[in-house]
Amino acid sequence: MSDRYEYLPHRLLRRRVRDIASGVEGELMAVVNENVSGAGVERWMELAYIRAASGREFTTSVANVEPA
Repeated sequence: MSDRYEYLPHRLLRRRVRDIASGVEGELMAVVNENVSGAGVERWMELAYIRAASGREFTTSVANVEPA
């Protein structure tokens, strides 16, 4: 696959969630299958984009997302 990313459906989109790795809560804005490789070999990860109360978005693994 040559695309750099692909949006994925998720049951918690636009809902309040918690990142279990950091404990930060916010709204799940998107889930993206993204090529995170900086080298020639592709490495794909499903990343969750969460918007915290501050308005800043951060990423975490989809496996770290739970309902808040």
